[in-house]
Amino acid sequence: MADAGNQTAVAEFILLGFSEHSRVQLILFVAFASAYTLALLGNVSIITVICTQPGLHTPMYFFLLNLSLLDLGCVTSVVPQLLRNLLARTKGISFQGCLAQMYFFTAFLATELLLLTSMAFDRYVAICHPLRYSLLMSWKTCCRVAVSVWASGFLVSLPHTLSLLRLSFCGPNVINHFFCELPPLLQLSCSDTGSNQILALVTDMFLGLGCFLLTLLSYVYIVSSILKIRSAAGKRKAFSTCSSHVMVVTLFYSTVFYTYVRPPSAYLDRDKAVATLYTMVTPLINPLLYSLRNKEVKDAFRKLLGGNRG
Repeated sequence: MADAGNQTAVAEFILLGFSEHSRVQLILFVAFASAYTLALLGNVSIITVICTQPGLHTPMYFFLLNLSLLDLGCVTSVVPQLLRNLLARTKGISFQGCLAQMYFFTAFLATELLLLTSMAFDRYVAICHPLRYSLLMSWKTCCRVAVSVWASGFLVSLPHTLSLLRLSFCGPNVINHFFCELPPLLQLSCSDTGSNQILALVTDMFLGLGCFLLTLLSYVYIVSSILKIRSAAGKRKAFSTCSSHVMVVTLFYSTVFYTYVRPPSAYLDRDKAVATLYTMVTPLINPLLYSLRNKEVKDAFRKLLGGNRG
């Protein structure tokens, strides 16, 4: 099989999903469709309120807007295909469609890592260097950071996708997952995937660990500065501007690290449950964390909905 060359015999993959029982699939369809709808509504609402309310035209909310766009892209790259497969008799996806799904999902994931790091730096400047905040986080700087983050994320995903094109897939064609993700996909190749696994591990360690350490360093300085604030009210206010971001980062890193910062050959069946957290749960709860725990966002929503009349 290893001499199959560059010919890809498999033209279609079958996504095994969660269950083959029709009743369970129907329950999962309702659950995932509901989660997808709520994720769309939540993130579109965040984008709308930030765009329409002048009080939220600040760097912090500019990055939050980008986070909502990423969450929309992340969940949309996975869930529509999943919902289709839950209702269809054949759960197939073309070879090209599988690579496209993997590319875009990985790109959104990498971009989100970089964006969360940028958001941590924004909070570091706001709390540790408040007098220089407007200078260091100007609109020109924020736009450049956003463009760099998006471009870098989509470039990082490219080598992983292109490296799959040199592999042979000559059967079986059943992916033990609910979407096309790199670890289970590499397990199906009848070519030597050693270089692919090394590329994946090195990239994920460099990107994931690098972003994590930069985020952690930012919060070391943030916590140190907050502890120097004398008033309890001042400390609470400073902590409140970071609490939502900390919760998002904790959930995101814990699940992504579990899946990606290890050899792809170590993929296990239970990893599908973990994958639902960063594909569906995180995009769903991010808007809730930033709206329910943020007074400015809640006030902006009231203004948008006309709650401030009278």
